[in-house]
Amino acid sequence: MGTSQSREDQITDSDEEYDDEEVDRYDDAVSHETTSSSGTQKSLNSLDDIDSKLQSLKLKYPVANQQQQNPNLKNPVKLYLHIGGNTPKAKWIISDKLASYRFVKSKGGDDSDDDDDGEYGSSSFWVLKVGSKVKARVSTEMQLKMFGDQRRVDFVNHGVWALKFFTDEEYRTFVTHFQDCLFENVYGLKATEENKLKVYGKEFIGWVKPEDADDSMWEDAYNDMEKSPKETTPVRGRNDLMEEFEEAANGGVQSLSLGALDNSFLVNDLGVQVYRNFNNGIHNKGVCVKFDCGNLKASGNSSLSKSTPKKALLMRGETNMMLMSPVSQGKPHSAGLQQLDIETGKIVTQWKFEKDGTDITMRDITNDTKGSQLDPSESTFLGLDDNRLCQWDMRDRRGIVQNIARSDSPVLHWTQGHQFSRGTNFQCFASTGDGSIVVGSLDGKIRLYSKTSMRQAKTAFPGLGSPITHVDVTYDGKWVLGTTDTYLVLICTLFTDKDGKTKTGFGGRMGNKIPAPRLLKLTPLDSHLAGTDNKFHGGHFSWVTESGKQERHLVATVGKFSVIWDFQQVKNSAHECYRNQQGLKSCYCYKIVLKDESIVESRFMHDKFAVSDSPEAPLVVATPAKVSSISLSGRR
Repeated sequence: MGTSQSREDQITDSDEEYDDEEVDRYDDAVSHETTSSSGTQKSLNSLDDIDSKLQSLKLKYPVANQQQQNPNLKNPVKLYLHIGGNTPKAKWIISDKLASYRFVKSKGGDDSDDDDDGEYGSSSFWVLKVGSKVKARVSTEMQLKMFGDQRRVDFVNHGVWALKFFTDEEYRTFVTHFQDCLFENVYGLKATEENKLKVYGKEFIGWVKPEDADDSMWEDAYNDMEKSPKETTPVRGRNDLMEEFEEAANGGVQSLSLGALDNSFLVNDLGVQVYRNFNNGIHNKGVCVKFDCGNLKASGNSSLSKSTPKKALLMRGETNMMLMSPVSQGKPHSAGLQQLDIETGKIVTQWKFEKDGTDITMRDITNDTKGSQLDPSESTFLGLDDNRLCQWDMRDRRGIVQNIARSDSPVLHWTQGHQFSRGTNFQCFASTGDGSIVVGSLDGKIRLYSKTSMRQAKTAFPGLGSPITHVDVTYDGKWVLGTTDTYLVLICTLFTDKDGKTKTGFGGRMGNKIPAPRLLKLTPLDSHLAGTDNKFHGGHFSWVTESGKQERHLVATVGKFSVIWDFQQVKNSAHECYRNQQGLKSCYCYKIVLKDESIVESRFMHDKFAVSDSPEAPLVVATPAKVSSISLSGRR
């Protein structure tokens, strides 16, 4: 457990940080890693390589004099390498006292350089080169972090690097060039104002020019949070930074379903394990509802009962659970559902997705509203597929609840929705407290649908170039959280209409004063420690189901990390993370919960389980073998 405030925040130029043997050792390691991933090293054929060889002589003269001896060196920088990870011995070392960077075009998969700034093929992309030690495709995977007050940027490329610039102008030039190259790599268009407006739309000026964005809605929301009432439930005796309760989960955990009433549930390879909800987290009741395929009648969709469910949805006052299994391995689409009666421990119905007499699939399901799982009479839920958004009803058209007594799998009734012709590429969705719907797409777009129509989005936020893999929304619909592989995007849906009334984008078109989003990122060091194959998934707000209550935290998972942001801190435009930044504001202040294996899911319990010495209900973290309950203290 820890925070993002770590040893990578400061770099000094003291002689003690320069160690010839350490530089050689780590440079060799990075060189070997790069070579092993790209084949044999290319011959020395550039000024960068020659300059790097000269630098390897490690001549002992001051950097200022070194610059004077190289007055024609273009784009000079000092290159640092971070060593030691997050251990007490972690530090920055100077890898190159004076290097030169450049952005070059690389064509296709061979990473060959093309210095022609004219026309180029569709497969080409921008690459950042620093001497012969750094060669990185310009992308969000570099996790570039800016330190404007230090004239410095950090990034990931087979290690954690930092560039320090000698003047403010050189620093600003680099950041601008990097962002232009990133835009071009993502969209295939040069980063002109015209092309940015073409990609984002004229209503989204905050996406085009973040420095000109209207932050008033963020400020109003931040001030409202400061005035929100405090909880007055009993105080716990301990006041640790984080308390943790951990127990075995019998392995193979696939998903976590938290209840707001008595119980929560883990779905694993054997069945559904039942946990009891307490103020300090969830505790195993020793009860496992095993999947009993013998309860299911044979049908044309018997495959539904053969694979472990990947999605579980609580319904009907949390007495029933809808279990969704993929039709084929590696793909999320399902042909139907199993309905589990938790009280009897039996699967009572196997449902089939069908529209106009044709079998269809669903990618995801969710409750009609944020709190509808608490409704004992609930009979409908929402469904999403690549090009479909709809509502399903478990009652047939005659109003009779269908059950397994029928010879074939009963068919869910498509009550409302829309089947889009093509191109939406929906990936994920979530509902608000009043039943409005937010949908994330493969192209990065986030669409807002009102509770009255699924045919046309009221608002469609442009993508930032990365697919949205998960989406969540606050109970009041004022905030949307989208998850991508490398960052989270937080969007404010508030706007002022022509009559001066404040509304959300679910209820009307937002016009041309849409607030710019904010990004939640890992520092380059934490991103490197999380591992190259680990990606963000499952970004969630904390859980409230009452009007007037405000979510307090956001949590997402990456590899073995659960990463927690303070919602109020992220909203505060004066927050120190946002100082000296160019482009969209990015927040790096978070707490990390580290586990010993990859995390399946991290979710906050319902806010009824929060107590007054904690700013939040317990966080539940599920890994394939264990489940932990973690309480945050009120101390920062």
